[in-house]
Amino acid sequence: MYAAYEISQYRSADLIRQAEHERLVRETLRGRRAARREAAERTAESHSHTGRPRRHRFLRTV
Repeated sequence: MYAAYEISQYRSADLIRQAEHERLVRETLRGRRAARREAAERTAESHSHTGRPRRHRFLRTV
């Protein structure tokens, strides 16, 4: 009788630890994604608006 209770308690504690680990992993990944997104935005902002047009105003004549 005690063995089943102890196994249940052990399993419960193990599931709690596993859930906490998965939560920590998700939080870490979310933070990394946010940091990458912010870095990409900063890079895009620094490279944009350089003052030169992207396309030529007039077509080339041959």
